[in-house]
Amino acid sequence: MVNTPISFQFISEPSDVNYGGNVHGGSVMKWIDQAGYACATTWSGNYSVTVYVGGIRFYEPIKIGEIVKVEAQVIYTGTSSMHISINVFSRNLKQPDFDKKTHCIIVFVAVDENGKKLPVTKWVPETEKEKQNEAYAIRLMQLREQIEDEMKPFL
Repeated sequence: MVNTPISFQFISEPSDVNYGGNVHGGSVMKWIDQAGYACATTWSGNYSVTVYVGGIRFYEPIKIGEIVKVEAQVIYTGTSSMHISINVFSRNLKQPDFDKKTHCIIVFVAVDENGKKLPVTKWVPETEKEKQNEAYAIRLMQLREQIEDEMKPFL
């Protein structure tokens, strides 16, 4: 199966504005979830639900009226889960190059009509970059397990 990145491009709108005059972080998070969903359902061929969003890193604000590009790609698969790397870029309409503005990993699980987990096709990295991305996803899973153990007394 080919692991083709999903890419959305659009212009940020005045309705996306926050109190500081830039794109609201919640709007960016919505775009991340939409691109992740498109990637997960394309990979699995099934309805998929978000189970984890981690380490959202906002590098720079996105200005209203800039062209936004959201890229999503599978970087690891479990039995039913898909770990997807999301990068958000933007550029001024007058500039040719995009700048990275946000990054995160989002995990989806494929489910049936009753919400039961479904198996997904195993993704096998081929290039060195893909192998690095898979190792990154695995390391983040290990860190999440440690964080969850730390949180248990507070849940």
